[in-house]
Amino acid sequence: MKNKIFFTIVLTITTHVMNAQILSGTLWTAKKTDQAYIVSVKDKSSVLDALTDFVSSQKIESGQITGIGATNDATLRFFDPETKKYVDKEFKGQMEISNLSGNISMVENKLMLHLHVTLGKRDYTALAGHLLDAKIRGAGEFFIYPNPGKVVKVKNEEVGLNFYDFTK
Repeated sequence: MKNKIFFTIVLTITTHVMNAQILSGTLWTAKKTDQAYIVSVKDKSSVLDALTDFVSSQKIESGQITGIGATNDATLRFFDPETKKYVDKEFKGQMEISNLSGNISMVENKLMLHLHVTLGKRDYTALAGHLLDAKIRGAGEFFIYPNPGKVVKVKNEEVGLNFYDFTK
């Protein structure tokens, strides 16, 4: 009985390891698991460029992104509802990406990553906002959870933002 249980466990682990697929691009390396991708963005690479390249290469048209890491150069955006425009601000200096979360969708037939981030500074204060981009300085570790099919966002002119349009 013990041998049968041991054999079943070894077979399950071996099957899982064999089913994992290793991928690589210019700015990233990744491992595909059953339901997600684990993505490592290379040091000094743009988070947005690397993740967009990865998602595009895997033909992911909708999904969720989470991540952590470090950066020394980040540009955040804040949406001003009165002007219907984003205000950008660049931050320099070593910071921890303590949380990155976002989604993947299509806008005007183009891939769009909508990312928000919280950055921890050396003095233990935090910055947060919409992530325009950041350069990895150290590690960049992300999980991408694809959804089947495509999700479309359309600009709402009254508000000035893109919203999901589930009819498309």
